[in-house]
Amino acid sequence: MKIRKARISDLKQAHRLINDFAKRGQMIPRSLNELYETVRDFFVCEADGDVRGVCALHIMWEDLAEIRSLAVEKRYQGVGIGRNLVKRCIREARALGIEKIFALTYHPDFFKKLGFSDVDKSALPQKIWGDCVRCPRFPECDESAVIITLS
Repeated sequence: MKIRKARISDLKQAHRLINDFAKRGQMIPRSLNELYETVRDFFVCEADGDVRGVCALHIMWEDLAEIRSLAVEKRYQGVGIGRNLVKRCIREARALGIEKIFALTYHPDFFKKLGFSDVDKSALPQKIWGDCVRCPRFPECDESAVIITLS
């Protein structure tokens, strides 16, 4: 298994994976067009020539980024792909000089094992008014917000 920056040729598989999770209400759906526009945000885990996991680091502001669209194919869950994708995003954020990374998630304990801590969603107005208003669950969001401060 190899974690690397996404390529255009990965996006149809990534789109399917992300939207499989979205259909189950576990994340915001993404259009293929949106993935093409943000391809530079994405990392993939490739195994056997196919995308088995995907994760994006989306820059929100000069000091803030979001981990979004983290999805790992069901049969590949539990072997460290998600953890390694998030770690790769953290490394890139550090290299870019980003101070904080947040995520909205149904699995806060996963992120806490990587050094994230709870944060109130009201502390993330860029996210709320950028993406959350597009979510069918807005304003009754039941996701947890987590954040990590990079040193």
